[in-house]
This record gives sequence, structure tokens and C-alpha cells, in this order.
Amino acid sequence: MSTIIQDILVFATLILAVGFLVKKFFLPKPVKVNKNKFTKSCGQEGGCSCS
Repeated sequence: MSTIIQDILVFATLILAVGFLVKKFFLPKPVKVNKNKFTKSCGQEGGCSCS
């Protein structure tokens, strides 16, 4: 009986792992929308004020 449970757990883990890899590498990433329309990089006047 425990062999059947182990087989089910192994296949469930395999399906979860494959699903994670497909989601991570093959599905398109969602588009991130920034609230700031104007982004200034470091070094420009009034930029991020990093040193």
C-alpha cells in the first residue's frame, strides 16, 4: 500500500516541477507598468540622487 502512495507522490512532485519550469521559461512574462512616466537615470540633473 505504501508503494502506491509513494508513486503518487513522486508523480505529483514531477508534475509540479515540470509545471514550474514551463511557467518560468516558456510562458511570456507579464508586462510591468511603472507609475512614473518619466524615469531619470543616475548622473542626470535631478536624477535618483545616488552617490
